[in-house]
Amino acid sequence: MVTPERSEGAGEAAGRPRLAVVVPALNEAHEHGILRTLEALHAQEDDDFDLVVVDNGSTDGTPDVVRKAIADWGRLRWQIVTEDQKGTGAAADTGMRAAIALGAELLARTDADCLPPPGWTSAVREAFASGDELIAGRLVPRDDDLPVSRFQQGVLSFALWASSTFGKIRPGNQDEGYLGPYVMTPGCNMAITASLYERAGGFPRTRIEDLHEDRALVNAVRRLTTRYAEHRSVWVRASTRRVHAWGLVRTLGWYADHRYRPEVVDIR
Repeated sequence: MVTPERSEGAGEAAGRPRLAVVVPALNEAHEHGILRTLEALHAQEDDDFDLVVVDNGSTDGTPDVVRKAIADWGRLRWQIVTEDQKGTGAAADTGMRAAIALGAELLARTDADCLPPPGWTSAVREAFASGDELIAGRLVPRDDDLPVSRFQQGVLSFALWASSTFGKIRPGNQDEGYLGPYVMTPGCNMAITASLYERAGGFPRTRIEDLHEDRALVNAVRRLTTRYAEHRSVWVRASTRRVHAWGLVRTLGWYADHRYRPEVVDIR
């Protein structure tokens, strides 16, 4: 792991909390990969944020794509760090803690196959202004990388609703120690205060095959506070490549406690 040096940011100068965006990445140098995500972040209407991309052992030149974009666009508050321990949990945690080391008070995460709309960072800040310390965003299917018909979009939207509903009644999400109800918080579109992230212990440093690190973080938060909620104004376009590769039923099985567990999870 490489720890970035702390630098002064525009957010601090403006007197508002410093925001950092964290993007874990593994082998996303392809046409519809991380460059598209970086372009979407570069186009944010509120560009007062640090960016920490975490390379999780890419072998396809992903770090070079990130470094070139940073240099071409002159983004002085953007950087890439490395995490050799494989896993979205480990990579995301490394990124979050690197951002905290920079001085970030607000942390947002998306993934290297997602496209945040231009108002995403503004929506994140507005959601925090409501008083919530954990922000759960919503997902909209990407349609620029793989063909998605209106019917498929409807099915995917239903699947997300079903997953969220199941999460509220799932036995593993029920415990008398929880202070509030379960709220599905996708790792590829969420935000949390740095203080709560540290108090909750952060993302578990796990492999994607072993544990859904986003659900684990939410349940840790539920033991500490009720200041968390879904904010539908915070949305990103998310890749549908798992659905295309596995089919809807198997994909739902994967997200429902890995009832379907393929040999290869890291689809590219």
